[in-house]
Amino acid sequence: MGFGGISIWQLLIVLVIVLLLFGTKRLRNMGSDLGAAFKGFKKAVSDGDKEQEKKLADASKEEKVIEGEATREKEETKS
Repeated sequence: MGFGGISIWQLLIVLVIVLLLFGTKRLRNMGSDLGAAFKGFKKAVSDGDKEQEKKLADASKEEKVIEGEATREKEETKS
């Protein structure tokens, strides 16, 4: 038994059928397109992470001081 109940011979038969249907050139093109898509996705995710880290670093560099006067309001007592 191989992967999840599929033997190695069954996998080879499926591979041969796929090769006959699509041909090696088309499979190679599909593989390279799929690889390029994964590469683009990983780049977009890492760029988003870098941009978010940059925003957080910029925000921590800016010290925000709120100027004002702290006052307390007296509560009115009801008698």
